[in-house]
Amino acid sequence: MNAPLPHSVAAAAANVPVLQARGLVKRYGHVTALDGADFEVRAGEILAVIGDNGAGKSSLIKALSGALVPDEGEILLDGRPVHFKSPIDARRQGIETVYQDLAVAPAMTIAENLFLGREVLKPGLMGRLLKVLDKPRMLKEATTHMADLKIGIRSMTQAVETLSGGQRQGVAVARSAAFARHVVIMDEPTAALGVKEGNMVLELIRRVRDKGLPVILISHNMPHVFEIADRIHVQRLGRRAAVLNPRGISMSDTVAVMTGAMKIEDLPAEALA
Repeated sequence: MNAPLPHSVAAAAANVPVLQARGLVKRYGHVTALDGADFEVRAGEILAVIGDNGAGKSSLIKALSGALVPDEGEILLDGRPVHFKSPIDARRQGIETVYQDLAVAPAMTIAENLFLGREVLKPGLMGRLLKVLDKPRMLKEATTHMADLKIGIRSMTQAVETLSGGQRQGVAVARSAAFARHVVIMDEPTAALGVKEGNMVLELIRRVRDKGLPVILISHNMPHVFEIADRIHVQRLGRRAAVLNPRGISMSDTVAVMTGAMKIEDLPAEALA
């Protein structure tokens, strides 16, 4: 379930971005949220997306995750044009999103949350006619998924409401990693967490990447961005302003590019990715 699709592997070998956008435009009346935005995430990378308020990064991510239909432009998955009319369409194509509010059911168990909306039915007539859930299978697979990401939780049958904030985020991350076949999108995953739990989630993001899934990380936390990102997509005024190499540029210069205080032409070559 976790492995990328064969054509994803082929696309990576051919150096084709896993997920790409070209010239996305989204208008709300007189307001232009996306103004010809471009985007690409490659296989095996953590791509951070940063931008000031109103830069259009939320609209960009919503378009990539199916929550928004752009007025113009195209989205490509493994080099093939795709059209998402809803988040369900994106999920069917193996794009999973972890939202800041987690979208977990606190009163349900960890195993039930991992399969929320994708419950597994018992084989045969019990499942087909009576819709009886295969709880032992879901429990076993949930245990495997949590172990794969080294999330230390004693029992998959405990309610999510008994977990810490970092552990709850871990459940949401594990759910996305379990079902994603192409990309995992994470929207401010450490925003409401303390230092220790935030670092735990960063380690989870690395493990998801190491499993072969590219990760798109939307974050305002610049130290986290520089600690974990392979490349940084800077969104400004509704379009991509730059793609930066965090190992070739300082944090202060990155913020200057994001705010428009520094021009791309003034950057050294090693700052660009």
